[in-house]
Amino acid sequence: MKEYLDLLWTFFKMGCLTFGGGYAMLPVIERELVRRKGWAAMEEVMDYYAIGQVTPGIIAVNVSTFIGYKRKGLLGGILATLGFVFPSLIIITIIAAGLQNFAELESVQHALKGIRVAVGALILDAVRKLFKGAVKDLKSLGICLVVFGLSVFFKASPVLVVLSAGLAGFLLYRPPNKSPGSAPPGTGEEKP
Repeated sequence: MKEYLDLLWTFFKMGCLTFGGGYAMLPVIERELVRRKGWAAMEEVMDYYAIGQVTPGIIAVNVSTFIGYKRKGLLGGILATLGFVFPSLIIITIIAAGLQNFAELESVQHALKGIRVAVGALILDAVRKLFKGAVKDLKSLGICLVVFGLSVFFKASPVLVVLSAGLAGFLLYRPPNKSPGSAPPGTGEEKP
């Protein structure tokens, strides 16, 4: 029971810091789940982000669900998701109730400008970490450059770009086909 409560509380705390979306959350996820808790390796988190990008829903919530499920099965996934989402629901409800009264205040406008800059910096840091974790060789750099070009210069659909990158990764990284009847290398049974 204690482990379930720890899971819920950890994701609740992270949910309180959900500013700027999934990519801005990467430093928080890395600090809490990778370094402090040891619940996932950074490579796993990158994989979860990739899967979260192509599945419906918010990336950070999807990552929470994946990690909760990995830790404690179905109930763990549900608790991690609820823990992550609940603070946002509370905050959004409070903001929605009072924002109309304060949105036009100059001080609120200035604060929002500062928050946007901070979120931009967090997203840049997340991009740096994602790039460093994902681009490991010339093949991955090639995929990255093509995806970047398609996204920036041709405004290609993100869904098609991600699916195409997945197909390219499958084709570029799969093991070479072995000819029929050939034994695995090193068994002494290779045909001349």
